[in-house]
Amino acid sequence: MTLEEKIKFLKENIEPIDDQIYGNGYRASAYLTDGTYIPCVRFRNPKPLTELAIRRFDEERKGKGIFAKNSGFGYKDIVENFVAKKNSINEYDIDRIEKSPFAFPKDILGKIRGETTMSWTGFCAKMHDGKIFGFGSSFLFDFFQMPENYTADDIAEILNHSYISKDGTIKEHQIGFSSQRADYDLNAIHRERPFFDCYIKGL
Repeated sequence: MTLEEKIKFLKENIEPIDDQIYGNGYRASAYLTDGTYIPCVRFRNPKPLTELAIRRFDEERKGKGIFAKNSGFGYKDIVENFVAKKNSINEYDIDRIEKSPFAFPKDILGKIRGETTMSWTGFCAKMHDGKIFGFGSSFLFDFFQMPENYTADDIAEILNHSYISKDGTIKEHQIGFSSQRADYDLNAIHRERPFFDCYIKGL
């Protein structure tokens, strides 16, 4: 794919996830020029992140940032966070892009409601064939591990604040509770997947 073809594919085939700070995110899969398959890649225009970095660097350098005065997390830490703590792929290293089987459709993501317990959102997903699987994430929702032989497009319904117990039944979480239930089966949870960012001007 040429650069223009990549942008065209993303805009025509991938529903963007809105983000007021970082801009639209297009979640897809990619094959690198050496044949390596990267199943989870989030594509964005670099402009919002660049402008945010410039603003944050300037605030911290002038002592006006939210961290500079009392936390010790200052200018150097902010710079390091922006430039050295990201999983990223260069656009020119990508040969072609395709739809990711691990990216929940936007309408499905919109049905996931809030934290279930402190720093944890647990839910179940009912597939079109009627089978139900447990899912959960601490804070990332861009991509999820999927049950074998299923893709994200197979999801028909979200059962919020629910989980699969050790005896295989579907139960409801106690919302806001700080620890998991005794019968919570951690092995039955499909967690969030790590991903790479790729920034493309003009996207």
